[in-house]
Amino acid sequence: MLLNTIKPAAGSTKVAKRVGRGIGSGHGKTCGRGHKGQKSRSGGYSKVGFEGGQMPIQRRLPKIGFSSAKKKYTAEVRLNELENLSSDVVTIDVLIAANIVPAFTKKVKVILSGEITSAVKLEGLSATPGALKAIESAGGSLS
Repeated sequence: MLLNTIKPAAGSTKVAKRVGRGIGSGHGKTCGRGHKGQKSRSGGYSKVGFEGGQMPIQRRLPKIGFSSAKKKYTAEVRLNELENLSSDVVTIDVLIAANIVPAFTKKVKVILSGEITSAVKLEGLSATPGALKAIESAGGSLS
C-alpha cells in the first residue's frame, strides 16, 4: 500500500448538498426548506426537550434519588474490625493506618456487627447505641 493510493471506502463519503445555487440545481431559492414556518427560518429550531408549550417530560416525571456530598468523608466500622486492631486506643488515624477506612475519612461510626471481646477506648469516633453497649460490656469506653 502506498500513501498516494489510499482513499476512503466506497460509499463512506458523500458530496455536500450545495444549496442556494439557482433553480437548475434543485436546491435553489428556499434551499429545500419549503415556504414559511418555524423550520424555514434561520435559528428556527426549538431547544432540546421543548414540546410546543406542553410541560416537557423531564419536568413531568419525578426526581429520583439523592447523592450526599458528605458520604465520601464518612465511614462505618464493625465491632469485629476493632477486635483485630493491635492498638488499645482507637482513633481515625489508627483506622486509616490499618486500612479499615479510606485516607480522606473525617467521621467514623462504629456499628453493631460482629462481636468484641477486648477492651478498646474510642476517641473521636461515634457509635450506635447497640455498639456502645457491646463495647462497654467488653470493658471499653467511648470518649
